[in-house]
Amino acid sequence: MKKILLVDDEPNIIMSLEYTFKKNNFEVYIARDGQEALDILKNHIPDAIILDVMMPNVDGYATLEQIKMNPDLEHCKVIFLSAKNKETDIQKGLDLGASAYMTKPFSLKKLVDKVKELIE
Repeated sequence: MKKILLVDDEPNIIMSLEYTFKKNNFEVYIARDGQEALDILKNHIPDAIILDVMMPNVDGYATLEQIKMNPDLEHCKVIFLSAKNKETDIQKGLDLGASAYMTKPFSLKKLVDKVKELIE
């Protein structure tokens, strides 16, 4: 079973993502900010991480920088899912090493397809 870590501070987004990925046979981990995500990653190595940019405590960009420093997470695909949709925001996410950057509002089907494409 593929594993995914969902990182977003918006409860409605987390609920719909969790439901959708469980329905698609993923084992789902949930974090509500970057620090919580980094704590989970100490004990679990997901195949993919869906990461919001704007979150309390540690934002998505800083979280990705930490993820990229961990050799255990090298294979892990990171997809930014953010309301920040300026070209500079998207480029920053990709420059930091994200595999993809999708903007909100988003299609659940397109997101699931992108995750499957990246990890298979």
